[in-house]
Amino acid sequence: MTEAMKSGGEGGVASPFSRVCVIGSGVMGAGIAAQIANAGVPVLLLDRKAEGPNPNALADGAIAKALKADPAAFMDPAAAKLITTGTIEDDLGKVADCDWVVEVIIERLDLKQGLYRRLDEVRRPGTPVSSNTSTIPLARLVEGMPERFARDFLITHFFNPPRYMRLLEIVGGPLTDPAHVARLTAFCDRSLGKTVVKAKDTPGFIANRIGTFWMQVAAGVAVEQGLTVEEVDAVIGRPFGIPKTGVFGLLDLVGIDLMPHIAASMTSLLAEGDRYHAFAGELPLVPKMIADGYTGRKGKGGFYRINREGGGKVKESIDLKTGAYAPSRRVSLPPEGRDAAGLLGAQDRLGAYARKVMGETLAYAASLVPEISDDISGIDRAMELGFNWKMGPFALIDQIGAAKFAALLKQEGIAVPALIETAGDRKFYKDIDGVPNELGADGEYRPVPRPEGVLLLSDVRRKGKPVLSSKAGALWDIGDGVACFEITTKMNTFEERVLAILEKSIEHVKENFKALVIYTDATQFSAGANLGLAQFAANMAAFGEIKKLIARGQTVFKSLKYAPFPVVAAPAGLALGGGCEITLHADAIQAHAESYIGLVECGVGLIPGWGGCGEMLLRLAADKRTPKGPMPPVREVFEMIATARVSKSAAEARRMHILRDGDGITMNRDRLLADAKARALALVDGYTPPAKPEFHPAGAGGKLALNMAVDGMLRQGIATPHDVTVAGWLATILTGGDHDMTETLTEEQVLGLEQEAFYALVQTVPTLDRIEHMLETGKPLRN
Repeated sequence: MTEAMKSGGEGGVASPFSRVCVIGSGVMGAGIAAQIANAGVPVLLLDRKAEGPNPNALADGAIAKALKADPAAFMDPAAAKLITTGTIEDDLGKVADCDWVVEVIIERLDLKQGLYRRLDEVRRPGTPVSSNTSTIPLARLVEGMPERFARDFLITHFFNPPRYMRLLEIVGGPLTDPAHVARLTAFCDRSLGKTVVKAKDTPGFIANRIGTFWMQVAAGVAVEQGLTVEEVDAVIGRPFGIPKTGVFGLLDLVGIDLMPHIAASMTSLLAEGDRYHAFAGELPLVPKMIADGYTGRKGKGGFYRINREGGGKVKESIDLKTGAYAPSRRVSLPPEGRDAAGLLGAQDRLGAYARKVMGETLAYAASLVPEISDDISGIDRAMELGFNWKMGPFALIDQIGAAKFAALLKQEGIAVPALIETAGDRKFYKDIDGVPNELGADGEYRPVPRPEGVLLLSDVRRKGKPVLSSKAGALWDIGDGVACFEITTKMNTFEERVLAILEKSIEHVKENFKALVIYTDATQFSAGANLGLAQFAANMAAFGEIKKLIARGQTVFKSLKYAPFPVVAAPAGLALGGGCEITLHADAIQAHAESYIGLVECGVGLIPGWGGCGEMLLRLAADKRTPKGPMPPVREVFEMIATARVSKSAAEARRMHILRDGDGITMNRDRLLADAKARALALVDGYTPPAKPEFHPAGAGGKLALNMAVDGMLRQGIATPHDVTVAGWLATILTGGDHDMTETLTEEQVLGLEQEAFYALVQTVPTLDRIEHMLETGKPLRN
């Protein structure tokens, strides 16, 4: 079992599969194999036999690439040891030892069916076989195959990269055993962390059916109406809650050479009357771009490129008519163009483009109900998670207004789908008695389906008001005597207002609840302290206020640690600086697998000031794997904090000792709050707060050793003079300052050293320069 699967939560449930076979070790196959290994399940990875001394070279090479990939395919490099490689020619018989077979070979029907026939001869009867095809319907894949094979066959369509893209489309056929669908849905949800959307057996399924249509329309209409690639990506981007890559940036990302293949596949599979055919033509300049190696980011560039001639680095865009490149230009949208409704109403060429492209796209999505899915929420989730849209098509139509959208379609000469007519002036989503409902094709509302065991804070919000709230945070009752505290500032950063509402929440929980969970359903748990406010106070020379904030944060975090009830922190996404420190003060952590946690203050010329240094020392000292003596934990904590190290997964956070052995990891983001709540309830019976710790300082000798190491880095040019200053203060805190090895320090004394160091550093010009640089660029200043 890998680190990702240790210690509780839905991510730690026993797998129904003892071994899985993945056939095809390309980018997708290797990524799927890695994610299954991340779940702690052994994998047999097969590919074609290679020429030369190593017949497994293709599969072996794929794993080697996955280990070096950035972003990383493995949550823990040790998970790669769960993958055994082989060849289709020599090792297909080993499929008999596998409980699930995933086919991820080239998108050719003849090759897939040839493999299926061979698989059917060696697999155990009843073993499910699934394909990762992105476009070929299931009916075509099983055509001519034995009925017994069709009963065990389904489609599991992962999105790239499989570790990070949460969407998984599952398609069953009329003969598919429903038990296979249920088993794979549960495993992919709980163990692989996927949001499973049930799709119907149609070309492109859900996300690719709508997404490829959207891209085809956007590109074709851009040429027709004479827009630049920069204008297209500005319009079909943030105003509609679509990533800033827009359309042409996305095509560069996925690969321009894939466009003709996708278009050819979709046009060959879709019925004659499908609206896709009206926009399926290839852009005139694409064949030459591909021939010249301009296939996108994986090639020399694409619709955008970076020109490095003359030693510079200039972003350029292609002219959609001439194919010539020129420096990219910033596009200013009309004042009303900051959201979908405003931009669609803009009376200029950009508004006209938005109306045509998004009118066609959203109308197409509405016309596909119930062809591709019975649930509009399934379609919305597919586009949100498969193409990273902030809102799916029907949520977007709700923002515009269904009646207004119908009028827009008529104005543009686009047929109004029956579902839009059915909606009339109603919304597609509305809350009924605090429960989210969606409009069906029959015109009736029904509850939005939720998988069993999922608890969403957004659903809690619908049912009532918070117990306590301010503009900076809120306390919610999530049932069974458990409260949930969430931060609500931008990027969930800490400031005085957050500490104030957290302090009130702790007092309220003491009297009214059994336990507390610290959680947010925002993308990032917390980006740490609000550096903008710190910079403002420093510029005003209000250093006393900063000192008060540090002391206040220490007081509140320690009151959290020693509260008479259990506290569980449930981070997901970024948990940096103060966001890391609050998790360190909880009794337990239930982290989402994709948690990026670390004490990063040294990156802006500061040190952790809210108890993070002491808490990490305690974790390392308590770990049985840490060598005895005062220096080993000090050395490891010093290296971690001084380098502003951030975990690349929750599994790595465990190796960094931020997560302890009793802490849990949840693979599915939607299950994190429920898992954290369950963990909190498990701690309630017989709970007593932790005892006050004692620290054993490494003394002057330990401090000297740390400073000598940093001085060596300075001489090598790895560290700057200010790095040496910061590291000196950090060494003072971790070794006990002027105290020697015969003494013991209280927690309050260690906190006092943190306060002193933070206060001294925040007054220095280099630190203020680093804070300003971080605010402007989002990156630490090292020189």
